[in-house]
Amino acid sequence: MSQNRHLTTEEEEQLINAEFADLLRGYLASPHRKKVEIIERAFNFARMAHKGIRRRSGEPYILHPIAVAKIASQEIGLGSTSICAALLHDVVEDTDYTVEDIRQQFGRKIAELVNGLTKISGGIFGDKASAQAENFRKLLLTMSEDIRVVLIKMADRLHNMRTLSSMPPGKQYKIAGETLYIYAPLAHRLGLFSIKTELEDLSFKYEHPAVYDRIAEQIKASEAKRLAVYSDFSAPIKERLKGMGLDYEAKARVKSVYSIWRKMETKKIPFEEVYDLYAMRIIFNCDDPASEKRICWEIYSAITDIYRLHPERTRDWISTPKANGYQALHLTVMGPDGNWVEVQIRSRRMDEIAEKGFAAHWKYKIGNGEEESELTVWLRTIKDILEDPNPNAVDFLDTLKLNLFSAEIVVFTPKGELVTLPQHSTVLDLAYALHSELGNHCIAGKVNHKLVPISHQLQSGDQVEVLTSRTQKPNPEWIDFLATAKARTRLRSALRREQAPIIEKGKEILARFLDAGEVKETNEVITKIMRYFHISTREQLFYKLGSEEVTLDGYILKDSPKTSPGLLKKLFRIGTGRTSSAPATEESAPAKINPKEVFELELDGDSQNFVFSPCCHPIPGDDVMGFINDEGKVEIHDLTCPRAQVLKATFGPRIVATRWKKVDRPLPAVIAIDGVDRHGILQELTQLISNQLNIDIRSLHIDTDKEVFTCRLGVLVRDAATIKNLCLEIKKIKGVQRAVRTEAAPEANASSQNKNLQ
Repeated sequence: MSQNRHLTTEEEEQLINAEFADLLRGYLASPHRKKVEIIERAFNFARMAHKGIRRRSGEPYILHPIAVAKIASQEIGLGSTSICAALLHDVVEDTDYTVEDIRQQFGRKIAELVNGLTKISGGIFGDKASAQAENFRKLLLTMSEDIRVVLIKMADRLHNMRTLSSMPPGKQYKIAGETLYIYAPLAHRLGLFSIKTELEDLSFKYEHPAVYDRIAEQIKASEAKRLAVYSDFSAPIKERLKGMGLDYEAKARVKSVYSIWRKMETKKIPFEEVYDLYAMRIIFNCDDPASEKRICWEIYSAITDIYRLHPERTRDWISTPKANGYQALHLTVMGPDGNWVEVQIRSRRMDEIAEKGFAAHWKYKIGNGEEESELTVWLRTIKDILEDPNPNAVDFLDTLKLNLFSAEIVVFTPKGELVTLPQHSTVLDLAYALHSELGNHCIAGKVNHKLVPISHQLQSGDQVEVLTSRTQKPNPEWIDFLATAKARTRLRSALRREQAPIIEKGKEILARFLDAGEVKETNEVITKIMRYFHISTREQLFYKLGSEEVTLDGYILKDSPKTSPGLLKKLFRIGTGRTSSAPATEESAPAKINPKEVFELELDGDSQNFVFSPCCHPIPGDDVMGFINDEGKVEIHDLTCPRAQVLKATFGPRIVATRWKKVDRPLPAVIAIDGVDRHGILQELTQLISNQLNIDIRSLHIDTDKEVFTCRLGVLVRDAATIKNLCLEIKKIKGVQRAVRTEAAPEANASSQNKNLQ
């Protein structure tokens, strides 16, 4: 709201009062008890505390807590205690007031919520790896004490994302990456579907603005046609439901921009081939919860009388709700235009829970309800993750994401007990879920009475018996086929007990080595040694040193006074291709980077202060970002690269906005091609690329299976537009069904010599 810069003081006061009045209007329309007096006191307290302070956009700061309180109240459904905490959430951090002041003015519960929010302020992640893990640990611990803390934090993040345009580009990448990596899955986990969708779309909008605008425009352009198709599809269903005497609402739910893009990327298809752009949602009113299941199946029966059912795409989340409390009956049927259409059937109660998550459970809870126990189970899982005392920050977050949210399966023990696990869980995951000792001594499993190894992946509905042996011991290799955070944590804990003496020996070896070189043991030094040996965790390094799998004899301590006195580290200026020498401390390379400026990519010779990441090989025209590595160079990643997702979420201060400027040499790219094989097709392909389009071929690998061929083609190109045009031309060759850009081959390297296969 940058226009607020030009408002007079009186106009700003009117705006603040109007926004607060809107907050109160929404609260008074809710089913919560009407505690207006304490909300007004909290507003006046926060208004006074933040007086004279402005946001980066120029608007009065108090508008932010009002907006957060409004989201918490009207979009999540929280009551007066949470509204007060939202209004006060930045007071302790940004002013001279303390948590004790809040307690005296507003009571213990509001003070506890504000204290919990203060602990995790400024985003989940700090500047250093250990601080990142610790801050996230604080969030989870606070969440396990009072779920409202994380719900208010979610409202805070949503408003920050809605106003992200006022931030510099580097900060936008950091916040958007962090949001997509942690907050959106967390919103999904808490059942906040609409907030999760908006967080994904906003993150995507700031990371890929051009693609976002293009897809949004395509959705808008196809709206009239889509509505006509939906009208034809829904008319007979509505007629049938009306005849059944149901009180219901039917609407089309359009896929979000982000989910459409994900489908296009995953399936490698254009927008026009995303056929499930919309789903039909039927929401019926029912005063008797005991009748909901019956009515859902009656609607299901009515729809399948009209349209042909897809037998493998029915999802019954009424009998077995998702762990976040989601309940609905989904079916997919063939529409009149020949495309598959998903129909979601819910009661009004189920719909509110789907949209507002656990906050809606409180409205419907009777006694100690089923939904509350589901939340308790999940929070217990969180505490299991927190038992790991020394997590590597990135490993810690990845472990957490295993449970934040993969799809779920339900399996049964021989006694008929039901166990919910993430998809891809194995027999060993189940063993650890039941008990640590079962996991540690697991040797095999019986799935549906058939003997299987511990790495066997389970399917929903399997009956599973865990087999153990007293002589079995935990094995480090087990980590590769565990899908649950609980199992990984318990395995690591068991391995630590077994490996503790060897790890201690490794620590002593490293300490002696560093002492001999007169080098202090810092995160940066340890990280360099780990990278040298291709080791990902400290414990792994200590274990390998202690067991003499690796030795430090050949490692040179570059920062040791004994090997390179007066070493000057290279720092670079953002936006130029030049470097300058300056004395530096251990953390100076990342710390000196100015995230407000934009790094420009120039390939005009051999000297450059950036490197292309081998994991994604971006080319001009791709949306890219820079990461300041430990050598003080900018590591260039495609924004969609999985490694980039982790870097944005965990190393925010090292992220710089990056743009292409001058590239005078071609870069590698790979195209995946498949189609119907015929005589001469390879010759046509190579002639098109080399002779007609004058593009250098780097590699060509073709496999055939009967009449079908698949091809992986490596080329050198100057920009993404060339690749797009090349794919269009290749698809014109008779027999070619698909030609899409895919990940670059591992051996592809921009500095390699050009090779022609002509």
